[in-house]
Amino acid sequence: MISLPESNRYSRHLLLPQIGEQGQLRFKNAKVLVIGAGGLGCPVLQYLAAAGIGTIGIVDFDVVDESNLQRQILYNTADIGQSKAHCAKQKLSALNPFITINSIAEELTVHNALLLLDGYDLVVDGSDNFRTRYLVNDACVILGKPLVFGSIYQFEGQVSVFNYRGGPTYRCLYPEPNDIGSCAETGVLGILPGTIGCLMATEALKIVAGTGSVLSGKLLVYDALNASFNSFSFQAVEQNKALKTILPFDEACDTIPEINADALRLKMNSGDPFQLIDVRDQAEFDTRNLSGILIPLKSLPNNLARIKTDIPVIIYCQRGGRSRKAVQFLLKNGYSNVVSLSHGIEGFMH
Repeated sequence: MISLPESNRYSRHLLLPQIGEQGQLRFKNAKVLVIGAGGLGCPVLQYLAAAGIGTIGIVDFDVVDESNLQRQILYNTADIGQSKAHCAKQKLSALNPFITINSIAEELTVHNALLLLDGYDLVVDGSDNFRTRYLVNDACVILGKPLVFGSIYQFEGQVSVFNYRGGPTYRCLYPEPNDIGSCAETGVLGILPGTIGCLMATEALKIVAGTGSVLSGKLLVYDALNASFNSFSFQAVEQNKALKTILPFDEACDTIPEINADALRLKMNSGDPFQLIDVRDQAEFDTRNLSGILIPLKSLPNNLARIKTDIPVIIYCQRGGRSRKAVQFLLKNGYSNVVSLSHGIEGFMH
């Protein structure tokens, strides 16, 4: 039942024949879990809350950082250092007092994914790393829940819907991860997450309302620089639709040797010889670096002669993603005394 105050709030929805009172009741009774309250999660959460989704779950164990404010417009300067999940709950509750917000300020893992997702009808993934994306996908397949997906990279964004009525899954589109880094590693136009997040929220509302054509088996790609949209179709792979357990992400990745920021500082002050290698791009190196030499990840195979074998080698990037890939590559090519700087230059500077 839609109350009179709710009817006033959602009056523009009630005028739409594709939604109307029945659609608004579906919104009210729906339970949607949003993974990540960052660049994509902020607009998704704001529009789902404004639309009247009855129960919204927020999974994010991160805190608000000043660098987030360029694009994560749900937060402000006073929120720096606070839990994103808890801040988001407070602001969304103020936006719409008729809905329930569950804030889950913990990391999504293999051990808790099925439990956290189980109580929701639909999952929206706004995470920024492949490990979480594959984990969320596998959990949704096992639980039989549709998944709205979005990603951003510099000036480009992608949106799709997985596991919808027997349709393709994330693994059907991306059988294995690629080398694209996160926003912190590669940069992103501040407004882009808003554009892609709004498209993700639109797909979620269409699924809940049971109206329109859903992006199942289609990848919508937006290029902000050229103001263009392109759509690509992809097919389901039956074995990806029949998962019974969450697949390991990359066992080799879990065994990558690392050094933390404190240990690197001690090493820098000790005077002991070691080689420091930055695997970011030239522009990132010129902006800020820890000295050492620059060998961008993509050019690593052609620069093996520059990498020492008689002293320890420490490799770093922006947040640790590319440096782990570099160490993994070197270990497979006969190098042994190489480590990755955990959390990259971002972690070292903080």
